[in-house]
Amino acid sequence: MSKVALSVLQITDLHILPESENTLLGIKTEHYFHAVLNLAFANHNQYDLIIVTGDLAQEPCLSSYQRIRDRLTQTNVPSICLPGNHDDYELMNQVFNNDFVNCEKQVLVNEWQIISLNSQVIGASSGYVDIPELAFLKTCLKQYPNTHTLIAIHHHFIPSHSPWLDTMIIKNADEFIETIKQHPQVKLVTTGHVHQEIDSYEGHERILGTPSTCFQFMPLSASFSIDSKMPGYRHVTLYENGTIDTQVYRIDGALHELDANALGY
Repeated sequence: MSKVALSVLQITDLHILPESENTLLGIKTEHYFHAVLNLAFANHNQYDLIIVTGDLAQEPCLSSYQRIRDRLTQTNVPSICLPGNHDDYELMNQVFNNDFVNCEKQVLVNEWQIISLNSQVIGASSGYVDIPELAFLKTCLKQYPNTHTLIAIHHHFIPSHSPWLDTMIIKNADEFIETIKQHPQVKLVTTGHVHQEIDSYEGHERILGTPSTCFQFMPLSASFSIDSKMPGYRHVTLYENGTIDTQVYRIDGALHELDANALGY
């Protein structure tokens, strides 16, 4: 097997609230954010990079982002944060500005390029990759045509087959897919937003969806529905030859406090 190039921890959809003890759908989202990070570092004592794929905050404010920054900084692992539909991207850029936690959009590490995209539409739950963002993506891919590439983005762009969730899919998904299909160095696109595990392919690109660090969505559901599965994270190993290994890990136990009958959040 090829030498390991990168060990990546992906966490997503933290939905941190203004106060650490606040609850969403009955659960303390911040408690489970810490629990997922603790599990991740108990299972794997070495990461080269953490990618946080959006919806870091449920109700964006300075204090919530500061607490996220401080906890990620404690890991001593570089963390890249990108926005979801619930986030305040301008505020994120102000707060995530130290050597360990930032909103860098292009990172080159060993044989890999990591590109972070903004799919946020202000005031909407759905996603869109606007013209400047697509242009940025194309520039990055043209700059490094022979460098294996991972793209991180919040919104999903292939159907999840949950009709209610797919109303929030990236609206110009076809244009986004056409762009990455033209660049075979794109090996992997990993997303947030879906609050569930997805592992699929779109042409030569592997497509991953990752569980939330708090509550999960029921797969294949016609309307909003909460799953009983526990919070988790994804570990991705990127090899120098372009191959990928990945696995999802979840906290043990049960979310007894979760309001499984909620009709939204």
